[in-house]
Amino acid sequence: MPERLGPPRKEPLFDRVAIIGLGLIGSSIIRAARHLNLARDLVAIDANEAVLARVRELKLADEATSDAAAGVRQADLVILCVPVGVCGVVAQAMKSGLKSGAIVSDVGSVKASVMAQVEPHLPPGVHFVPAHPVAGTEHSGPDAGFSTLFFNRWCILTPAEGTDEKAIERVRGFWAAMGSNVEVMSAQHHDLVLAITSHVPHLIAYNIVGTAADLETVTQSEVIKFSAGGFRDFTRIAASDPTMWRDVFLHNREAVLEMLGRLNEDIALLARAIRWGEGDKLFDLFTRTRAIRRGIISEGQDAPEPDFGRRREG
Repeated sequence: MPERLGPPRKEPLFDRVAIIGLGLIGSSIIRAARHLNLARDLVAIDANEAVLARVRELKLADEATSDAAAGVRQADLVILCVPVGVCGVVAQAMKSGLKSGAIVSDVGSVKASVMAQVEPHLPPGVHFVPAHPVAGTEHSGPDAGFSTLFFNRWCILTPAEGTDEKAIERVRGFWAAMGSNVEVMSAQHHDLVLAITSHVPHLIAYNIVGTAADLETVTQSEVIKFSAGGFRDFTRIAASDPTMWRDVFLHNREAVLEMLGRLNEDIALLARAIRWGEGDKLFDLFTRTRAIRRGIISEGQDAPEPDFGRRREG
């Protein structure tokens, strides 16, 4: 992705920002914050000492520590960039270091569960503004991040009713400064929307790649050798972090199951159309879905080039 971020701010938005979890998202946030001067001090917190060693080698942060409570001390903004299943554990570990007036946020793709896990551990006077940057790649780790990951991508905020408006606006400003388009909605609505736009597609990708791997009449070498565009793109999605996606499905169970139920009904209708040679029904479906693809491109959420922007040899 080209570097499109603007010049650094003359004055940072926050004095001290702590990022917990230095994977793709966390390391991208810290790179963007450094590039744009969004914080005077950046603190990297991670339980993995090898990750912290790499963070120090890359000079991503002003401080790097495995002690969550010490790392968040005096931080104005703390962002949890960990799998959604451990957000409560991390919140409990850091709570003694949070100062009054601090803002806590996160980047999880499930919101209702994260809010239920985190909120009970936050001291009075600490504001919680959950967030979900709808951006990512199949890569992970501190080396995978890049400062423009969030440029022209959506970031959804799901603050609880009654959350301090100034805290919400500060988090909105932080993401907007990194180039994100910011929208606010309820946690429940977010989880339903993301179930169909992200979670179920990932589940389908994991399933179809697993099905191909289990076929007795097709060898694994043939699956790899003859991968056409559709299967190849499924494998890209299915290469995503297994820990993160295990937690996503377990913590957005109701919405995912609802969308899977609808999908199963639609697949049954599609199978019937194929069985009975109902070409008109197939053509109508493919026409409608093609229009959705064009809408995604017109919104700037993907490249319009053929073959998803892949370069061709010769």
